[in-house]
Amino acid sequence: MISLRYHIVSIAAAFLALAIGVVLGSTALNGSLLSGLSSEKSQLASQVSDLEAERNELTARLGDADAFAGSVGPKVVAGTLDKRSVMLVTTEDAAPADRDAVKQLIGAAGGSVSGEVQLTAAFNDPDRADQLREVATRLQPAGAQFPTAGDPGTLAGALAGSVLLLDKDSAKPQSTPDELAAALSGLADGGFIKPAQDVRPAQLAVVLTGGEETGNGAGDRASTLGRFATQLDRSGAGTVLAGVPGAANGAGPIGVVRADTAATSILSTVDNVNSSAGRVATVLALREQLEGNSGRYGVAGNAQGPAPGVRQEGS
Repeated sequence: MISLRYHIVSIAAAFLALAIGVVLGSTALNGSLLSGLSSEKSQLASQVSDLEAERNELTARLGDADAFAGSVGPKVVAGTLDKRSVMLVTTEDAAPADRDAVKQLIGAAGGSVSGEVQLTAAFNDPDRADQLREVATRLQPAGAQFPTAGDPGTLAGALAGSVLLLDKDSAKPQSTPDELAAALSGLADGGFIKPAQDVRPAQLAVVLTGGEETGNGAGDRASTLGRFATQLDRSGAGTVLAGVPGAANGAGPIGVVRADTAATSILSTVDNVNSSAGRVATVLALREQLEGNSGRYGVAGNAQGPAPGVRQEGS
């Protein structure tokens, strides 16, 4: 006769066997899992090491290429801006090193910088848009025709173009010296610009900016600068908007221009002015503007090639 004690012992034995099986099974599984994870970790470490080596090699190649561009750049651009004058407009986030390098290369091309104007943060501040619009309208030179578009960037570009740039056909000033002085003084008093001393009208213009706009109102700030540069282009013999790769993103001024077919059909843009190759492209793009052409140059995905005359594969 099977007793109650036998049942209890049998059940206990069964649970004990199950527990031992679970322990043994999990130990084997953990060993296999740990072995697999260790192997995978080793493979990932090897891949990371390979990628780092590839990155270092590419960085070295880019450095060599940029050094080469820097050494041959003056020879490449020599004579392209012979006796041409250029107005240099910079934003507050434009790097001084980029500004100085572009100025030097313009000189190597046979051109000269006839004036410099820095746009302050207030220039494309959405909260100051109405004030900029009012100042630009009030300072309109006699006889100058401004576009009907009422956005501050376009109006400011029209004002700047009428006093800072020479007529593209006659190469003569489009305003009087008093009107130039009044415009610069009015914009400076409003906190929108910081002009250098002895600014004289030029045939061409470079608008030099930094990277991508961030924070509240980023899109409006980028649009204001993009429209300013576009209208400046319409006012003279040509303009190039140059910046660093971040400026070519959707929230950057170059990105805004490149997304506008009407703007990019007349305004040349360069998105890698922080490199020697980009500076050479900027000067060559100025020459392209003189010839009535435009293009999108640099390293960003929306560029059509590294420089005028050089197209990316598939462009």
